[in-house]
Amino acid sequence: MNEAPLVGEPLALDLVNTRPTGVDLLATPDDLANWLALQAARFPELAVARPTSADLAAVHAVRDQISAALDARLHDRRPPADALRGLNAAQAAAPAIRQLEWDGDAVIAIQRRDGTVAERLAAVLAEAAADLLADPSIGKLKRCEADDCVLLFLPAHPRRRWCSAERCGNRVRVARYYQRHKSVD
Repeated sequence: MNEAPLVGEPLALDLVNTRPTGVDLLATPDDLANWLALQAARFPELAVARPTSADLAAVHAVRDQISAALDARLHDRRPPADALRGLNAAQAAAPAIRQLEWDGDAVIAIQRRDGTVAERLAAVLAEAAADLLADPSIGKLKRCEADDCVLLFLPAHPRRRWCSAERCGNRVRVARYYQRHKSVD
């Protein structure tokens, strides 16, 4: 990957943000492996040692469905029915089942999914999308205000304007500074 993916937003947004302008940060199974490693703490039940092309295709399909739904929400429109159906189907293909186990000291509940790796991966990501789309905070969803950025974020502060202060915020501030001082010379 030439560009590091932006992480730290809700998982569904992190997935959509793997497609900045003109680049796909999940173009190969190795790219997917790297992204999954960055996200490992978010879904430890889904360790994928070596993603395949089928796994990548499943992730791309879910990413496209999430993108379509989020784009509609950004424009205060109803998400496309096909996108919602696709996300529901991905979840249904590998539903989460909580199983009770004894760990030696206490009863613990472990979430498990049946299905192929691709189905389980798509289900986890579609479930993250369902959580995001159903969350009341979705109304705060924003697109980065930098001219050449298309990344999405949920601002914790209402004045947040960029996907990342380090990534786009500094670039915009430097460009403004340059423009101000260029016209003075």
